[in-house]
Amino acid sequence: MTDLTQNEAIARKKPGLWQVLFIAAVMVVITIAEYIFAYHNVAYGIVIALALTIVTYLALSVLKFDRWVTDCGESLVLIPLYILFTASLPWFFINQQYLLPAVYSCILALCLWHIYQKRLNVREIFGFHKEQLLKYVIIGIVLGIPLGTVEYLVLRPAPTFPTFEVKYFLRDAVYMLGFVGLGEELLFRGLIQQDLIVAFGWKWGIFGASLMFAVMHLTWRSVPELVFVFVAALVLGGLYYKTRSLTPSIILHGVNNIMLVAVLPYLLHLS
Repeated sequence: MTDLTQNEAIARKKPGLWQVLFIAAVMVVITIAEYIFAYHNVAYGIVIALALTIVTYLALSVLKFDRWVTDCGESLVLIPLYILFTASLPWFFINQQYLLPAVYSCILALCLWHIYQKRLNVREIFGFHKEQLLKYVIIGIVLGIPLGTVEYLVLRPAPTFPTFEVKYFLRDAVYMLGFVGLGEELLFRGLIQQDLIVAFGWKWGIFGASLMFAVMHLTWRSVPELVFVFVAALVLGGLYYKTRSLTPSIILHGVNNIMLVAVLPYLLHLS
């Protein structure tokens, strides 16, 4: 967040109660859609996500919202769009080893389209600082290894292949850093959290984005995993807020997932 944005956030008036309730309602319906999608009926979840997308855009077009609240609504609606893209496209024709980058390419495309339509400053969102790169990479690795270990102990995923192979490790590293880490951090921290912070303050902004991030992991069908993801999202959100850079968050996220799927299953999995 630039100093100009911070000054604007301080100078603006607080959103009215009805605007706060609107954003809260959008988040509640996102939660309902993902819950139904994960636990009950995929088709119903898709229909709810589609209805939410249409209603949200109509409301933002017709009703008079503060600009900050409109920005929040438009970034939050990327989540049901994410559900629609990932659930309804014919992924069956794609080789399974390319499925993850294909899905996250859609997420990245949605985020980049949003950035282009809103004419957002890409440099400001990513906050890339070449002189801080090594420091941010070290921070991401130092935090990502223990967090990935905790998540492994929560989920205990089995190894994907019979033995550890460097080529698959490198492939997973590229997938987790260049697609999953980049896509999810750009969406939840760079766009959603940033807009929520400007509208409602940093505490509610980080909390709201972290809550939505946890909701999108309902598909794991694990309460301990939801608790872990929420806490990890608070760490990721706080890191982005403090450093004003997505680099450490992307590295942390990617390293966490590399530990989860490409390292620990081969070191600790019990046959």
